[in-house]
Amino acid sequence: MRLFTLAAAQLPAVPALAHAISHAANHAAAHAVAPLFALGPVDWAIMIVYFVFVLGIGFALKRFTKSSEDFFLSGRAIPAWVCGLAFISANLGSQEVLGMGASGAQYGIMTANFYWIGAIPAMVFVGLFMMPFYYGSKARSVPEYLKLRFDEKTRVFNAITFAVMTIFSSGISMYALAILLNALLGWNFNLSLVLSAIIVLVYIFLGGLTSAIYNEVVQFFLIVMGFVPLAIVGLENVGGWSGLKQKLQKVAIQQHFAPSTWTHVWKYSGNAHSNPVGVEWFGMIMGLGFVLSFGYWCTDFLVVQRAMAADSMTSARRTPLIAAVPKMLFPALVILPGMIAAALAAHARSTGFVLPMQGGKTNYNMATPALLGYYFPEGMLGLGLTALMASFMSGMAGNVTAFNTVWTYDLYQGYIKPDATDQHLLWVGRLTTIVGIALSIGAAYFALHFDNIMNLLQEVFGFVNAPLFATLALGMFWKRSTGHGAFWGLVAGTLAAAVVLGCSVPPAVAGTMIPAAWGLKGGWLSAALGMHPHVFTSGLAQAFWIAIWAFVFSFGVGLVISLFTPRLKADADLNGLVYSMTPKPVDTELAWYKKPWVLAVIVLGVSLLLNIIFW
Repeated sequence: MRLFTLAAAQLPAVPALAHAISHAANHAAAHAVAPLFALGPVDWAIMIVYFVFVLGIGFALKRFTKSSEDFFLSGRAIPAWVCGLAFISANLGSQEVLGMGASGAQYGIMTANFYWIGAIPAMVFVGLFMMPFYYGSKARSVPEYLKLRFDEKTRVFNAITFAVMTIFSSGISMYALAILLNALLGWNFNLSLVLSAIIVLVYIFLGGLTSAIYNEVVQFFLIVMGFVPLAIVGLENVGGWSGLKQKLQKVAIQQHFAPSTWTHVWKYSGNAHSNPVGVEWFGMIMGLGFVLSFGYWCTDFLVVQRAMAADSMTSARRTPLIAAVPKMLFPALVILPGMIAAALAAHARSTGFVLPMQGGKTNYNMATPALLGYYFPEGMLGLGLTALMASFMSGMAGNVTAFNTVWTYDLYQGYIKPDATDQHLLWVGRLTTIVGIALSIGAAYFALHFDNIMNLLQEVFGFVNAPLFATLALGMFWKRSTGHGAFWGLVAGTLAAAVVLGCSVPPAVAGTMIPAAWGLKGGWLSAALGMHPHVFTSGLAQAFWIAIWAFVFSFGVGLVISLFTPRLKADADLNGLVYSMTPKPVDTELAWYKKPWVLAVIVLGVSLLLNIIFW
């Protein structure tokens, strides 16, 4: 506690943040809970070995990190299969494992839309069409690509908003790990934050992106080993898929939906009020399947950075396609446990399983951890918890490496010290890692106010990724797009997201305009204007429509302003930056099964089949 109080006192430049950290630290300490279960010696041994191994990777790679390119981009020397696993693992953070488990319990199999339409098409698109721009331009970050394609002001605006987003995302991962250790092991919330922060800080500080990538590969296999047995045991225990469908009928009926709502992806998407997600098919396809999905996978430097570290253009293009294969199957590992937890909790009298509560409400974030404790014996429990912790480390590390790259290259070198030497940038990157971790701790306390961290994350993506995707789409496929159009399009999209958030609330706070509408759940603008807010049927519905309107305004404003402003870059300057003026990659030397187009067709075909099976 004193650590955070002292840390807050050392932030005179940001007194509001300092006050928030100090207040939240006291709040967290006052709400400690008894542990759900105790670990045995074997469980502790597995977790300790994992932490030692993670730190060991950082120390082992330190001697290979001699330049800023080594630290930020791994020297562009990582094989395609390693980049592919890191690509998916960087996205496999706490918001994925914990958040998707929470959404599986809260919304059912409709959550699989985050994968089958909310990831796969966009991953194919970024591999086939966008990686040639990112990798071929030799840009060191997405903001730097914006500078090459447009101008400096567009780069800076995106660099700032992206840096804020990565801090929020990293903070969510820290928060998730802290509540896990607090709830399962009884560890102090603040102590858990500090522990996770120190571990990530050490191995990123030493080995940079390479350390993060190889740890992400280790974490990928840990997550698979920890969650495959959980899904198999849980599904068998509830009577297979048919037994799970039957038990989830009670969950749906209790919430006034059709009995089979929890086990169909599209059947009940005709009306927003007929499914727990609260989104009709148009909002799902446009908000999630197009804007949020393409906005994240095509623009988020956190994942793009992994492909940019590949050893060739072909490897960079194959990276997201390789990652898409396990991505399609991950609903069975992260969503299914949440659904099983909801089914068991609905029949608590016979199963003895209950979902933890927080603030008088069901804490869906704890659905997957509670299921681990319910099923796993000593040893397996340690493996499962280590897999969860691996996902948290992955989320934190991925965001921190993206943050330090964007800050160092796009803001520090771009504006503060343009003539910095390579060694100077290397040390700035390491110091920025420390700053990023500290800011992430503040963001972790912010996440305390949300009962589903996935909803929070989608809102953040709507503010940053949706306008950016509109801007990049115009810039990459329309050479007439100008720097003024790109900049004001980004501004307009961000403001549109703020207006939608400010004029709306999800149902959890509807009717409680004061003080909730002025707080973190939205509605503050409508309250300020004396208007009643628009009530969305769920937090996800609100996030989807924030993204839709942000994209529409960004695209529209960018297009119109581009038509009325001069194009300052000649055609020769756009070579490699615009699709029509970029030589297409040639794959004739590759075996047929290694060609990106072949991989893309296979991935899209399987994804379509999964949508049909679980219609």
